[in-house]
Amino acid sequence: MTIRRFSPILTVCLFGLLLGSCSASRDLPEGQLMLNKVGVVADGKYRDINPSQLKSYVRQKGNSRWFSAVKIPLGVYAMAGDDSTKWINRTLKSMGEAPVIYDTLQARLSCENLQMALQNKGYLDAQVELFADTKGKKLNAIYVLHPGTPYYIRRLNYEIQDSVIARLLRYDQHQLREKTKLNVEALNQERSRITELLQNRGYFRFHKEYIGYRIDTLQEQHLADVTLVLRPYRTNNSPDTLHTRYDIRHITYASGDPQDSVIHLRKHVLRENTFLDEGKPYSAEGLQNTYNHFGRLDAVRYTNISFQQAPDSALLDALIQLQTNKPSTISFQPEGTNTAGDLGAAASLTYQNRNLFRGSETFSVQLRGAYEAIKGLEGYSNQDFVEYSVESRLSFPRFIMPFLSRDMRRRTVATSEVSLLYDAQNRPEFHRQVLSAGWHYRWKPQRHHDQYQFDLIDLNYVFMPWISETFKREYLDNTSNYNAILRYNYEDLFIMKTGFGYGYNNGTVAVKANIETAGNLLNLGSSIFGAERDGEGHYRLFNIAYAQYVKGDVDFTRQILSYYNSQLVFHVGLGIAYPYGNSTILPFEKRYFSGGANSVRGWSVRSLGPGRYRDKDGNINFITQTGDLKLDLNLEYRAHLFWKFGGALFVDAGNIWTLRDYPSQPGGQFQLRRVLKDLAVSYGLGLRLNFDYFIIRFDLGMKAVNPAFETDDDEHFPIVHPRLSRDLAFHFAVGLPF
Repeated sequence: MTIRRFSPILTVCLFGLLLGSCSASRDLPEGQLMLNKVGVVADGKYRDINPSQLKSYVRQKGNSRWFSAVKIPLGVYAMAGDDSTKWINRTLKSMGEAPVIYDTLQARLSCENLQMALQNKGYLDAQVELFADTKGKKLNAIYVLHPGTPYYIRRLNYEIQDSVIARLLRYDQHQLREKTKLNVEALNQERSRITELLQNRGYFRFHKEYIGYRIDTLQEQHLADVTLVLRPYRTNNSPDTLHTRYDIRHITYASGDPQDSVIHLRKHVLRENTFLDEGKPYSAEGLQNTYNHFGRLDAVRYTNISFQQAPDSALLDALIQLQTNKPSTISFQPEGTNTAGDLGAAASLTYQNRNLFRGSETFSVQLRGAYEAIKGLEGYSNQDFVEYSVESRLSFPRFIMPFLSRDMRRRTVATSEVSLLYDAQNRPEFHRQVLSAGWHYRWKPQRHHDQYQFDLIDLNYVFMPWISETFKREYLDNTSNYNAILRYNYEDLFIMKTGFGYGYNNGTVAVKANIETAGNLLNLGSSIFGAERDGEGHYRLFNIAYAQYVKGDVDFTRQILSYYNSQLVFHVGLGIAYPYGNSTILPFEKRYFSGGANSVRGWSVRSLGPGRYRDKDGNINFITQTGDLKLDLNLEYRAHLFWKFGGALFVDAGNIWTLRDYPSQPGGQFQLRRVLKDLAVSYGLGLRLNFDYFIIRFDLGMKAVNPAFETDDDEHFPIVHPRLSRDLAFHFAVGLPF
């Protein structure tokens, strides 16, 4: 009923925006035209010419459209009145978008830009035509590209007017090749490559303006003779000379804070993060690496490196100035919580030291407490949830590992971290305590898109000191409602795991992969020393069962299409975990769930699967709706709407399954022949608020195919028989889903 009452209001608002966007062109002064559409097309098919990408060279573009259709931002602007003293008019104009007035000068410059872009690709005879189609006060501008025939390099010569550099580059692997297309981008890349090479070999004052090209074209044959010219060193008042190669004489460290002359870092740390060496040639790459490594130290606020040439010599003195941060900080953070309608509050107090051992080591201690009033529970004397925890972390901005060479340490950006956590959760049904400790490494090779993580050891001890009689009677000891998964996860448990992770992201493709295994060393030790098994056939450590499993996850995201301010993004996620040896069931924290803001968004979190399983009573679905295998498939179209708003249209598919056939999860076991039938499908739309540093996301998902219902077409195909109260799910999240 609420949605039906809201629909006319929404319709009126949308109609008003559309009406406003239409009236924006009619209100233009005489002689002005509104630029409606802009197109770039080619007069044929060319392998290296993409008209949609060349559209960025057009100086004027029409008003932005929602999903390439409706000019809502223009309508928002048109709804504002002329009285700028009213805040509503100022707000609407700042959120909206003023009509784009067609400018003949900008159109002519756009033609020149497009022509130059084609010439830079080797089409030296390229021409660009502009067709303007006017309807009323609207104009559509179509730029037609006539590239012609491209030019190819016939001969390639090098004219290096510096004998020392000529000898240095004699065995250099040049990137330019004969018989390839004459491409300005390739020519500039060769200039930059040679410049970088020389700057890394000591040529401190060399820059790419010393490199140029002489090109002689044969127009009839569409060929070109290219000569790369490297000119000698030249100043305003001196004759041409050889370029000077500089060596580093002295490296000095100083405080960049005028109020503090002491650098609060050890000498070893200073040298370890400096990639310039005394007695060796100057290197631009070493300079940049020095900036990068000092910049990642939490103890350092900023870095400044300057060079002074020694008189009458080719020697440089380097001065590295460092300003450090205050070592200690204390922060307090309150927060509100809402778990399934149960309101609560939490607060945390954090102490952090950014330079514990004068090596930019970060040490932190966090105290956290939470309270939540739980409603709807019957048969329990206490209705409150209380949690308190203490967590400590010590992070080193380098590898803390023996047998690693100095070269390996300097070639990677690494972090070593040790952590310790104690967490106590007191619920009306049970009390749960967790003690965990770990030693982790994270590193990234310099100038690479790869990153790695290695969890050397991660220990977790889960202790259940108290379980209420009501919870035992209804769930754990009830033979008619026996649930092995539930029972296993409310026993004392010990997990000792090791893991490895890999990530890659180049802006278009992102890959994340993780693998972890637990219990193998403990199981091997139990077998070697002949440990006894308990009544269920499990080895125990200190009278506590330990988990044994292997788990692997892979996530792949690719930007399929990028056009203006819109993207089409594809994502697939696959995870599988298998308990074996000392375990027949995965610990709850390691099991998969489906549904929610980052999965199949037609379902709320933890409400989908496994397989065809359908929860019966809703009381313990947080346990039963979990699995050992997960598959997510997502396709999302993202577009900038106006101001800070963005929109999305998406289609999701996926589910979870169990590898074993558990009686408490009928229909949940994975069967290859039923994968397609078990896939849940949803569709929907989303709204994003992009504040640069973070994104707030709202998604509305609708069920399309529900595998939990096979015999009822109305339930199995909600896309044909939609019902909002049954099929709609709303999600609020921070950040993009993938």
